[in-house]
Amino acid sequence: MEAFEPIAGFFAAIKNDGRICITHIGLYAALVQYWQEHDFASPFHAFSYEITGIAKISANTYHKCIRDLHDFGYIRYEPSFNRNRRSRVYLKIVDKT
Repeated sequence: MEAFEPIAGFFAAIKNDGRICITHIGLYAALVQYWQEHDFASPFHAFSYEITGIAKISANTYHKCIRDLHDFGYIRYEPSFNRNRRSRVYLKIVDKT
């Protein structure tokens, strides 16, 4: 599976979703990049600081936007609530039709 496939589906899905802003898009792209770097594992495990570094956003913005993406149905996010354990993220492959 190529990294652009989830991006293409995501853009098709958000086309008419007024809740999504540029920060959500940047965070989703950073998640796809991290997923690609970790051999397309599903789910993948990540610390927030690993993703914020890629997305160039603050920790507060990360937590708000990742929760939004989860609540809106674009990803499945399972926070670990443990600073020594990575959170689990599932990218949902969105149908482009």
